[in-house]
Amino acid sequence: MHHSTAPENHHDPFVRVRGAREHNLRGVDVDIPRDALTVFTGVSGSGKSSLAFGTLYAEAQRRYFESVAPYARRLIHQIGAPKVDSVTGLPPAVSLEQRRSSPGSRSSVGTVTLLSNSLRMLYSRAGTYPPGAERLDSDAFSPNTAAGACPSCHGLGSIHRTSEELLVPDPGLSIRQGAIAAWPGAWQGKNLRDILEVLGYDVDAPWRELPAKDREWILFTEEQPVVTVHPVRDADRIQRPYQGTYMSAHRYVMRTFSDSKSATLRARAERFLTDSPCPVCAGRRLGPAALAVTFAGRTIAELAALPLTALDAVLARVPDPVRENAPAGGEAARVLAEDLRSRIGPVVELGLGYLSLDRTAPTLSAGELQRLRLATQLRSGLFGVVYVLDEPSAGLHPADTEALLGVLDRLKAAGNTVFVVEHHLDVVRHADWLVDVGPLAGEHGGRVLYSGPPRELAGVAESATARHLFGTGGAEAKAEAEAEAGLRRPVRTASGSVRLTAVERHNLRGVDAEFPLGVFTAVTGVSGSGKSTLVGQVLAREVGERIADPGFPVRRLVEVDQKPIGRTPRSNLATYTGLFDVVRKLFTQAPQARARGWKAGRFSFNVPGGRCETCQGEGFVSVELLFLPSTYAPCPQCAGARYNTETLDVRYEGLNIAEVLGLTVESAAAFFAQVPAAARSLRALEDIGLGYLRLGQPATELSGGEAQRIKLATELQRLRRDHTLYVLDEPTTGLHPADVRVLLRQLHGLVDAGHSVVVVEHDMEVVAGADWVIDLGPGGGTDGGRIVAAGTPAEVAAAGAGRTAGYLARALREV
Repeated sequence: MHHSTAPENHHDPFVRVRGAREHNLRGVDVDIPRDALTVFTGVSGSGKSSLAFGTLYAEAQRRYFESVAPYARRLIHQIGAPKVDSVTGLPPAVSLEQRRSSPGSRSSVGTVTLLSNSLRMLYSRAGTYPPGAERLDSDAFSPNTAAGACPSCHGLGSIHRTSEELLVPDPGLSIRQGAIAAWPGAWQGKNLRDILEVLGYDVDAPWRELPAKDREWILFTEEQPVVTVHPVRDADRIQRPYQGTYMSAHRYVMRTFSDSKSATLRARAERFLTDSPCPVCAGRRLGPAALAVTFAGRTIAELAALPLTALDAVLARVPDPVRENAPAGGEAARVLAEDLRSRIGPVVELGLGYLSLDRTAPTLSAGELQRLRLATQLRSGLFGVVYVLDEPSAGLHPADTEALLGVLDRLKAAGNTVFVVEHHLDVVRHADWLVDVGPLAGEHGGRVLYSGPPRELAGVAESATARHLFGTGGAEAKAEAEAEAGLRRPVRTASGSVRLTAVERHNLRGVDAEFPLGVFTAVTGVSGSGKSTLVGQVLAREVGERIADPGFPVRRLVEVDQKPIGRTPRSNLATYTGLFDVVRKLFTQAPQARARGWKAGRFSFNVPGGRCETCQGEGFVSVELLFLPSTYAPCPQCAGARYNTETLDVRYEGLNIAEVLGLTVESAAAFFAQVPAAARSLRALEDIGLGYLRLGQPATELSGGEAQRIKLATELQRLRRDHTLYVLDEPTTGLHPADVRVLLRQLHGLVDAGHSVVVVEHDMEVVAGADWVIDLGPGGGTDGGRIVAAGTPAEVAAAGAGRTAGYLARALREV
C-alpha cells in the first residue's frame, strides 16, 4: 500500500491518520479502510482507545461541529483539536461510548431508545379516553414534564420518608445519651439538645417514656423556634449565651439529603430514609388524567412495565382498520403501533427483550446501555457515517455475541464505516481489518504493530493479540501462562457454604442456591438471566447481614463493581487509594515547605491555599455546549497542573507535586521505592496490570474495568487475615486476554490465601478455571431466573443444560 498524499476526495477508500500523538501514541501513521468493520485491539492501556476515540472520533466530531455552526468554532478552539498532524478521508462520526455517560435516575430504557416518545404519541392520538375528557398532548403522558407528572411525588414514583423507628433506633436511651441517631454529631447535636432542654423537654428520661405528642414534635415539627441558650459552664472555658434555632430530626435529615454537597453526609442522611411508593400514583409516576387513558385496555404505566417482548405481542394485535371493523382513529393506532414494533425489533434482536420501558437507566449495565443505543441507531437509517463502539460485547454471553455480529454487519451493509475497540476474540475474528496497538501498556505501548486483514496478524511476533488469537508462541509458553493464572490445577474443595433459600427478586422466583466458601465460583448465564441480582443483591446482602453473627464463617465482604471511583476530575487513582496522603506528607517535610510552615492541606488540589483558583484545582474548566454534553478543557491559568506557582516551587527529590501526579504507577514505584507506605499500594496496582495509569489521571478518564481493578488493588494492598468474600461483577470487561491472565492470578491468589471469590462472568476461559459454576437461565427476563446447572466446570459442561454448556465445553477442550 503506497502512502500517497492524495487530495481529499471520495475515491480514496481509506481513512489516513498521520502523526497521532494523543495520550501515549507515538506519532502513529495508519491507514484504515472505509465501509468496513475494523477492530482495534491491544492490551489495556496500549493506546487503542486513544487512537479510536481520542483521535478518530474526536476529529470526526470536531469537523461535525465546524460544519454545524459558526459558534462551535470558538468551542473547538477551547476544547482543542486532537494531537494529530492530519486525518484524511474521515466521514462524520456517531459514537456509542460505553464509559463516559452515566445517565440520571429520570432516564430509562424508554428515553434512551426514544421508544417512550412513540408510546406517548400512541396514547395521545389513539388512546381510549373517559367520556367527556379532552385529548391530552403527548407531553401529558411523560412523568418528566409538569403536565404529566404526579403532583405528589413530582414524577419520581416514590417519596422519601422517615419514621420514628429509623430516627430513634434505641428508644431505651435518653436524648442526652443520643437517642436521636439521625441528629448531627459533635457540638451541633449538643446545641439541639440544649435548645430542647430550654424549650422544657425532658432530655434525661428514656425516649420511650416521653409522651407521644412530645416525641412527635421533637422528631417531625416544621416549626423552627429560636431560644436563648445559657450553656452549662465548663470550668476551663468561658461560654457565652447564644441564640439557638431548633430543627426537628426529620427536617434535618430531609435538608441534608436534598441540599448537602458532601456525599458522606448525604449517605448518612439516607440511612434514616425509606423509599416508599407514592400513595397518590402508587409508584406509576403520572398524574390522574394520563392514567385515565387506556390503549388495548391498559394504562401507559402498565404497558411501560411489560418486558419489550410482551409489549410487542400486545401491539401485534392492533386491528387493521381497512380489513377489520376497527374503532375510529384506528388508522393512527395501526401506523403508530407498527412504528413502535419496528423500533422494538432491534432491541430484542440484541438480546434485550427482557427489559421494560420503565426500567431506569442507572440499573442497567454499561453493556446493556450501549446495546440500547446501538439498537436505536440501527433504526435511524443513517449511512455514510463512522460508528465508533467501545467494547460492544461487554456483558454479553457468547450466545448473544452472535446477534451482535449480525447487527455490526448490517450497519456496515447500510454503507457505514464501523470502528470497534474490542477484546472478545469472536468479534476480533469477525473483523474485516485489524489495527493492533502495543506492544504493552502506557509508555511501553502507543505504536501500531499491525494494520491489515486479521489472518496476517499471525506473523507479528510482538503482538499479544496474535498469541491469543492464533495460539502462537508455542504450547509450553501457553501452558506456563495458564498454570500461573490458575487455569490448570485440580479443583479445590469447599470449606463450607452460604445457602440462599427461596429467593424472590426481579426475575428470580423461589430460587435455592448454594455458594461454596474457600473456592473460586463463577456465576454464568445470558444477559438478563438474573446473575447480578443473585450475586450483587441477594448474596451480598445476606452475607452483609450475617457477618455480625459470630458463628458465620465469612468475616468481611468486599464488593468490587465497575462504578466510577469518582464522577469529577477531582478524584483520581492517588486520592482513591490513599497514596496521595502519603505523598502530601513527604512534601510538607521538604525544606521550602518547612520554611513557610505549610501543612499537608497546601498540597491538596481540593481546598483553597495551594490550588490554582481559576479552575479550583480541577485542572480543567467545564465547557458547556448547546444541545451537546458539556466537555472539559484544560485550565487556561495552570494548564492542567491544578496548583498555583508558589506551591509548584516546592520539590521532593527534584519533582514538584504536579510532576509527581503526572508519573505513571510504574515510574512512581521506582521513585518511591524507599517509602514503604507508598511502595505497597503502588506494587498492588502494578501487580494487577495498572502500571500504565498516571497517579493523577482524573476518574472521568478511567474505564469501568480500570475503576474495578483500582478498587481490587486497594483491597489487595491491605490484605486481611479474616476470611473475606470477594464479589466481582464481570471483572474481565475491558481486558485483553493477556490482562485477564494477570487478573486471574491475583484472584486465584486470594483463594489460595484462604478467601472466597465469586465472579459473575461471561469469559469462558475464566469459567473453565473456576472450582464451581452456577449457571442461570435458560434465557433472559421472564425466561430466566432459574438455576439450570451447578457443579464443577466439567460437570456443568457435560450436563448440557442451558446455553452455557456448549461454550464451556469448547473452552475446557482448549485449556
